[in-house]
Amino acid sequence: MSTKIKICGLTRIEDVEFAAAAGADLLGFVFAESPRRVMPEKVVTLCRDLPDKVLKVGVFVDAPLNEIKDIAAFCQLDLLQLHGLEDEAYCAALNGFNLIKVLRPGGPQSLIKPASGSFWATLLDTWLPDQPGGSGRVFDWRLAAPFAGSRFFLAGGLSVDNVQTAIRQTRPFGVDVSSGVEAAPGIKDQMKMKNFISMVRKTKITSDLSQR
Repeated sequence: MSTKIKICGLTRIEDVEFAAAAGADLLGFVFAESPRRVMPEKVVTLCRDLPDKVLKVGVFVDAPLNEIKDIAAFCQLDLLQLHGLEDEAYCAALNGFNLIKVLRPGGPQSLIKPASGSFWATLLDTWLPDQPGGSGRVFDWRLAAPFAGSRFFLAGGLSVDNVQTAIRQTRPFGVDVSSGVEAAPGIKDQMKMKNFISMVRKTKITSDLSQR
């Protein structure tokens, strides 16, 4: 099965339409403080004509639970990506929602948790002490080894130049890209998106993971 592709940090209708048409499997919309932040009302507009097969992902960082639930319902999100320090009790309070929990290998041990069956997937991103994500920096992919065999997305500094190596080395369920396909924060470069998606599709790996 081919590696899933998530394009994150979308803010413009032309980028949403292009990413979906080019073959992205998931599109991410940031509701946390970020240059890529979008309001729920705008996300509804951006996704109005999105094909059902393309999953809509809302990205949150330690947001109040009621806020997340309200936005998820209003925007009809398929998945909630939790990118902060949300603990097990917090995640359990979102029972009934499909969750992607972000983990940051190399950070404080409290941030590293085993892949949980309660999550739709986990996402491995670069740890930095002063920001929860979106740094565009690569982490040591050897740190992904403990997650082998689980359903995880690889993020952190991916681009057309390194995504094939990343996939072959870590064998993820999916890859997540934001700054690597941008012209500026929140403004995607369509040629970069096209080339990134093409490069992922050309990268063949064999796997016996039942999730795929």
